Amino acid sequence: MSFLEFVQGPMFIFAATVFVLGALWRLVGIIKIGRKKDISPPKASAAAGFIKGNLRHFWPRGIFAKRTMVHIVGGYGFHLGLFALIFFGAYHIDFLNERILGFSWPAMPRWAFLMVSGIAFAGLIILWVRRISDPVMRLISDKDDHIGSWLTFLVMLSGCFALEQAHDILRAIHMLLVNIWLLYFPFSRLMHGFTFFLSRGSSGATYGRKGIDL
Repeated sequence: MSFLEFVQGPMFIFAATVFVLGALWRLVGIIKIGRKKDISPPKASAAAGFIKGNLRHFWPRGIFAKRTMVHIVGGYGFHLGLFALIFFGAYHIDFLNERILGFSWPAMPRWAFLMVSGIAFAGLIILWVRRISDPVMRLISDKDDHIGSWLTFLVMLSGCFALEQAHDILRAIHMLLVNIWLLYFPFSRLMHGFTFFLSRGSSGATYGRKGIDL
């Protein structure tokens, strides 16, 4: 078994299993914590507040948007770009089709993949520079934030090197970093990719039940 076959086979299966079980463990744990029963009479729907709380937070209010525009642009550029790369990149679709899902869908053209890659890279760099330059962000950040950012950056960068599939070692390095990323994800702040809707929804449900307009 070659190194490429190992990282694409047994190691990927192990990493993907840890990723799925770890993420489920974290989500179930958060949900099971529950919340203190509110004995006051409801003035509106908590469920509607949960949904509205999630939707409302996709764009901050005007007074905050002006002060955090760099963060907004970088955040949307990176997260939407990364989503498009993972699920609409031709090589990723082929990998998911052959090893996990058993079906495929149309991929974005090469020019779009390169353009989206640039946007995702720019967004990630903007977010990290803001993290180390903004006094408040720097104060609340720790090594977990930086490890997650740099690991994601290395996964994306190695993917660019492996794009032509000219050398197995480049593909193997990319897959190795992907596996490490999958193993790290459930036990880090990268889990916000799955938990953000719970935190936003919890606040929205509380306000919604009290009849507060979001």
